[in-house]
Amino acid sequence: MGGFLILIILFAGAWLLFVLPARRRRMSHSAMQDTVEPGDEIITAGGLHGRVRSIEESTVELEIAENVVVTLDRRAVAAVAREVLTETEQFSEKLDEEPPQPG
Repeated sequence: MGGFLILIILFAGAWLLFVLPARRRRMSHSAMQDTVEPGDEIITAGGLHGRVRSIEESTVELEIAENVVVTLDRRAVAAVAREVLTETEQFSEKLDEEPPQPG
């Protein structure tokens, strides 16, 4: 009986450590693919970088160079490219802002 209980505890631990995080990542990735819109810059699973021209139910038209458009399966979208500000850029933006007025 004690061995059976240990086996169940090990199975539950493996489930919590491996299956649930993988499921969350898969759901998050699927949600990201569903929010892609024309004009977004994306990175494909194959490493192509480009701007989304149009989206159909199961395909994405991606402009990878001027007047070069490829059609990809929508599942090939690996990430939406976001502009990341460096620490220096963030600091300089704060310097450009108006200081708050005392109130």
